[in-house]
Amino acid sequence: MLNVPPQAFPAPSSQQRAAAGGRAKVPLKPGRSLMDWIRLTKSGKDMTGLKGRLIEVTEDELAKHNKKEDCWICIRGFVYNVTPYMEYHPGGEDELMKAAGTDGTDLFDQVHRWVNYESMLKECLVGRMAVKPITAPKEITSVSEEKKQLNGMLPKKKVPCTSSKDLTPSYDWFQTDSLITIAVYTKQKGMNADSVILDCEDKRLRGEIIVDDYSYLLEVDLNHAVQEDVAVNIAEKVGKVEIILKKKDNVHWKILGQPLENHNTFMKRTDRGLFYRKCKLVSKTEVTHDTKLFCLLLPESTHLRVPTGQHVYLKQIIAGTEVVKPYTPVLPFLPLDFQEPSCHDSAHIYLMIKIYPCGLFTQALDHLQIGDYISVSSPEGSFKKSQVQTSEELFLLAAGTGFTPMVKLLNFALTEVSCLRTVKLIFFNRTEDDILWRNQLEQLALKDERFEVQFILSQPVRDWVGKQGMISSSLLSEFVKRSRKDSKVLICICGPTPFTEQGVQYLKDLGYSQEEVHPFTA
Repeated sequence: MLNVPPQAFPAPSSQQRAAAGGRAKVPLKPGRSLMDWIRLTKSGKDMTGLKGRLIEVTEDELAKHNKKEDCWICIRGFVYNVTPYMEYHPGGEDELMKAAGTDGTDLFDQVHRWVNYESMLKECLVGRMAVKPITAPKEITSVSEEKKQLNGMLPKKKVPCTSSKDLTPSYDWFQTDSLITIAVYTKQKGMNADSVILDCEDKRLRGEIIVDDYSYLLEVDLNHAVQEDVAVNIAEKVGKVEIILKKKDNVHWKILGQPLENHNTFMKRTDRGLFYRKCKLVSKTEVTHDTKLFCLLLPESTHLRVPTGQHVYLKQIIAGTEVVKPYTPVLPFLPLDFQEPSCHDSAHIYLMIKIYPCGLFTQALDHLQIGDYISVSSPEGSFKKSQVQTSEELFLLAAGTGFTPMVKLLNFALTEVSCLRTVKLIFFNRTEDDILWRNQLEQLALKDERFEVQFILSQPVRDWVGKQGMISSSLLSEFVKRSRKDSKVLICICGPTPFTEQGVQYLKDLGYSQEEVHPFTA
């Protein structure tokens, strides 16, 4: 399934994600599901019209194929004939047409670079873009930096210098008889354990340090084997990160190891490819009649904490095709005592997932057995805790499993943000049976006077005494109110794409600024 950003190919509507400014899912004709597409690609039909030949495509040739009945699109230097995919695209034909006959790489990467289009469109591959020389930018003076356009893509830009001082992290390493310590100097204060992602398997070490919107990567084939358990120490005041490895054998290392291709690089996170590790399913429990809580165990040699408001991607091979979906991790339960920060369970990832009867991906998830493995990506997301830390009132608008990003946000807000006077959750569902963690939310409202929850049902039973309806300007004007004219508010919203789009527009009409509204996206 080819999904790129709202400007070109919007993602399908999902209770757990909503693309800000995106468009709603377009109803597909019968026989045009993802599984139907996979079957078609495996039928042996000539999807390109070239009878299996791969060709070199010039810009002029690409531009000729810009119609619904003849549509080619370039992504990362590879050209695909997406004509047969038109009726299978959840965002509709018009959205695909916005990149017809052009290079759609930038549009694709803005939101959905994680989609494995190579797998989904492999039978639609026409060929490569013709290599075209480009003129080096004026500021490049070194002859060695002059490069040609490779496979239709420009060389990656260097990280811009924000000042005369070099802000690129650096590293060093030292050893004792039993330990290897790698020290990363980020040159940034306020680093924490959420900023470090570490994977070590078969002597291959991958350490990613997140510095604001940038990523610093250490990637080394270690000189000797190390034990599975790894440790991370953070010196927050000076921005130093220590990665501590235990030697398997007490031998003296002459070098740390052989650097891999992306070792010691510093670039924007959005330019860094996603990294996956295999996680074991250790439990699966019912939350409601159609939603389950999955508990995944991280490898012992992995250090990963998903920050508040961020999501991960799950990857499965279904009928020979790689399929990827985003989900926002939650806590194993909703803590009721917010007097002290909750202990981090750094070994597990908990995901609350709705199982759709005809959902290819969620059905495959539900059929996983305890002990099976699934690939989980590193975290992504644009939400910053500072948005909450500077607010006095927090409003959370959630529909269905759009509740998932609100779980950690509630925990953080009520535990660590002392300036918050009010935290209100407005939770939209179809029926009472659909409400996730209702008892826990009601208990929390009784326990903490700052927290209030309002359940709104669109299809209630007759004896429902609560509020009913769907998201509307009148409902929001009733429940989302500043206590004072100068109150600093933050409104977070998550749900199906139409819910989020309408909610954002209603809030704008009610006078809330763009800075005061955060739609969760993936």
